[in-house]
Amino acid sequence: MPNARAAHLTRRGILAAGGALGLGAVLAACGDDKASSGAGSGKETAAAKSGPWTFKDDRDETVKLDKVPANIVAFVGVAAALHDYGIGVKGVFGPTKLQNGKADVQAGDLDVSKVTVIGNIWDEFSVEKYAALSPDVLITTMFDDAGTLWYVPETSKDEIAKLAPSVGISVYDRQMTEPLQRVYELAESLGADVTSKKVTAAKKRFEDAAARLRAATKAKPDIKVLAGSASQDIFYVSGSNLSIDLEYFKALGVNFVEPSAEALKASGGWFENLSWENVDKYDADVIIMDNRTSAIQPDAIEEATWKKLPAVKAGQVIGRNPEPILSYDKCAPLLEELAEAIEKAKKVS
Repeated sequence: MPNARAAHLTRRGILAAGGALGLGAVLAACGDDKASSGAGSGKETAAAKSGPWTFKDDRDETVKLDKVPANIVAFVGVAAALHDYGIGVKGVFGPTKLQNGKADVQAGDLDVSKVTVIGNIWDEFSVEKYAALSPDVLITTMFDDAGTLWYVPETSKDEIAKLAPSVGISVYDRQMTEPLQRVYELAESLGADVTSKKVTAAKKRFEDAAARLRAATKAKPDIKVLAGSASQDIFYVSGSNLSIDLEYFKALGVNFVEPSAEALKASGGWFENLSWENVDKYDADVIIMDNRTSAIQPDAIEEATWKKLPAVKAGQVIGRNPEPILSYDKCAPLLEELAEAIEKAKKVS
């Protein structure tokens, strides 16, 4: 959730740092949206239901339409989740394409060549492209309790709101299972067959993965896990509160490194900023690192203090997406990977 205006550390800017992490490197995530065009991935869309459509979002706002939305525009992570349920979108905004044209990690299995990208980076949202899609509804997430729509620019939000109603799914200060259920309900309302073999198998896999992670943490309660994100000048250590994945992992028994409330204060409770000289402030056996393109990836970190960390030397570093794609299909592997890391981890701290 990087913010190109990082120097102006507003509440929205802090959230743009990573649901907890990764403030500095937004521009590295830029992709060119000029090649993005065309209709949405219509062939994947479940058969539309006839009749009126109603959905109450996490702002307690109810959208009522005469028919099920056909022209959906969504934040890329939400679009990726809906794709997993067979629901296509016409347009997306948020980190969608890399500079080489390939899909960003937040796009999941979306065919990014078949959706119109109306904004690929923070504060980029083409109102003209959006209007041209004749949107029925805009869907995105929310990272605060004020109902701020994620990646919808403050400067144009009123103009955008006039073009179509919006749906906001909260991913703030709750466990992953809650927004997962909400997106599941949203997909069902849009025509998804949630009784299909694919969806039921994905949900079962998620439940099994949760049980596996709980068992792993019970077997190795002393394994300490640090959630981090790397930028050029700062290493961010996330607290386990506020972020949906970390809150859920903690509920399953994961023993997280926890910065003090005072250390988290500057970011509104999300993360602590460390200089690279102080990256060894906390002991950890496993490190889970922000895998979004806005963050420097572990294999590209050259800092000597990083390379000397016991978890790094032991090869006990895995990825983490602070903005999980909210489908059971995409969230199950996150639990499985962490469970495996804890199962195999040696106590090195």
